Amino acid sequence: MLPCAFLNTRWRRCNLRRIGMKRILIVCAALLLCGVAAARGRGLHRVASCNIRVALPQDEEGGNGWSARKYVCERVMKRCKADIYCLQEVTVGQYEDMCRMFPGYFVFGYPGPETDALPDREYHGIAKNLVMFSKRRYEMTGAGVYWLSDTPLVGGTARPRHVNWVRLRDRRSGREFRVLSLHLDHISHEARLAQVRAVEEETSQYPAGVPQVLAGDFNSRPSNPVAGVLVGAGWVDAFVEANGEDAEHMSFHRFEGDAYKPKKGTPGRIDYIFLKGTGIRVVSSAFVKDCVGGKYPSDHYFLTADIVIE
Repeated sequence: MLPCAFLNTRWRRCNLRRIGMKRILIVCAALLLCGVAAARGRGLHRVASCNIRVALPQDEEGGNGWSARKYVCERVMKRCKADIYCLQEVTVGQYEDMCRMFPGYFVFGYPGPETDALPDREYHGIAKNLVMFSKRRYEMTGAGVYWLSDTPLVGGTARPRHVNWVRLRDRRSGREFRVLSLHLDHISHEARLAQVRAVEEETSQYPAGVPQVLAGDFNSRPSNPVAGVLVGAGWVDAFVEANGEDAEHMSFHRFEGDAYKPKKGTPGRIDYIFLKGTGIRVVSSAFVKDCVGGKYPSDHYFLTADIVIE
């Protein structure tokens, strides 16, 4: 019969071997998962659409002016950790603030054509739709701006409307794609239809092999024919694709958050991220409802989408 001490020693050695093997398997599994995550990360892009609300004197009087909101906006936007931000309603001071607050991003789309001849009661010049992207992550290989009408000052639109677009090359994967930021008219349904058709016509010039991301404030709900123009042309609504056909969310809230109740009807979604092209798909999409000290960064919730471009 073997001594007890010998049996105990042998048991301990076997047990240690088993523990060691478990640790090796755990490490191998962790390395495998890291490899998968890294592979996915090379093609994963976070896009945020942010209507930041123009800087208006009347907002200052009500406590929601840009001077009080800009640091809230900075904090909420940075929490998004987006690779690409599509902004709407950006005036010159806000553009300068974005350049200062996001030094690691290239801010495209403010310098450019103007059509307003004289100052008005709200602001002079056009509130621009900027595209901001990580300088470390992307190289800009093309960019441009175009009006959404051959006659921007006529045709029923309250203000001249435009699109800013960039073509980016992902430094990680080498993949190129387009990003467009826009803001459709807030008064006329017919103007919105004409404007979105102009966007569809321009973007349809590109083959399916050039993925495209279109983000912005459409001033119309998903059931409206305006969004239907894009869906009918093969664009995918990222929020619906990620959350289901029945998913709905209020995006405009007049600085009141979920407490907002419109005078007529129910709150609805007017902010979108659309996708089109081969190899582009959405992984997740959500509205950002963050506030800081009870103050919201805008009268719109920001919208994010994690997308893969393969």
